[in-house]
Amino acid sequence: MAEPLSSSSQGSSVPSAQEERVVVTNKHGEKLVGLLQHMGSNKIVVICHGFTASKNDSIIVDLANALTKNGVGIFRFDFSGNGESEGEFQYGNYRKEADDLHSVISHLNQEKYDVKAIVGHSKGGDVVVLYASIYDDVRTVVNLSGRFHLEKGIEERLGKEFMNIIDKEGYIDVKTNSGKVLYKVTKESLMERLTTDMHKACLSISKECRFFTVHGSADEIIPVEDAYEFAKHIPNHKLHVIEGANHCYTAHRKELSDAVVDFITSSEDGDNSSA
Repeated sequence: MAEPLSSSSQGSSVPSAQEERVVVTNKHGEKLVGLLQHMGSNKIVVICHGFTASKNDSIIVDLANALTKNGVGIFRFDFSGNGESEGEFQYGNYRKEADDLHSVISHLNQEKYDVKAIVGHSKGGDVVVLYASIYDDVRTVVNLSGRFHLEKGIEERLGKEFMNIIDKEGYIDVKTNSGKVLYKVTKESLMERLTTDMHKACLSISKECRFFTVHGSADEIIPVEDAYEFAKHIPNHKLHVIEGANHCYTAHRKELSDAVVDFITSSEDGDNSSA
């Protein structure tokens, strides 16, 4: 299902990126909403957003624009329970989101597109790691600021007593300062996160998969040390640390985009070097 939306890259030396709204049904029967920009080629890069984010997050849109300006087609979409997509938002949900990504890639393949790379930011970075460890059908993978140690970072969001509260109540409501409930964390969803093993996933990634991790040295949410863990355990891996960049690369978008575009376009030349 697709309908034209708009054009971009006006005045560029590459063809304009015609946007199409595409709806993909995941294996749970939920409709996932995405935007496809093809550049006169069947080659596509799929971009995955992070936690409580969407396909329209500025970092996702900036990456999409950088790729299309370089003649690379993209597909950006909302995971189930996020953005415009159907389903209930869930904390954790890493495996389901990897399955959502598989539904998207399967749909694009059926439509005769060649998914040449997958890119994920933050939680989306973990999703592309999991995807590569399970499906092994996309040979260029880019992890932007993903978390290696999934047991960490929970206390900052849920409070020091999160385990006691969830054992007693069965759930935790995460609220704004004004008391508005942002989302509910169930014990099941918390345990899904705690039992998702990034170390094991990294060791399952084929050495034929070209893997690129980018991380900001000043990331305030996920420490840059996590990036070095990915580099240590993924066989064919290149690491790029952007000095001074925060989690969303607020003041370093161009450096981020340039690094991602260079890595993805270099794969066309059969560059399988790792670092």
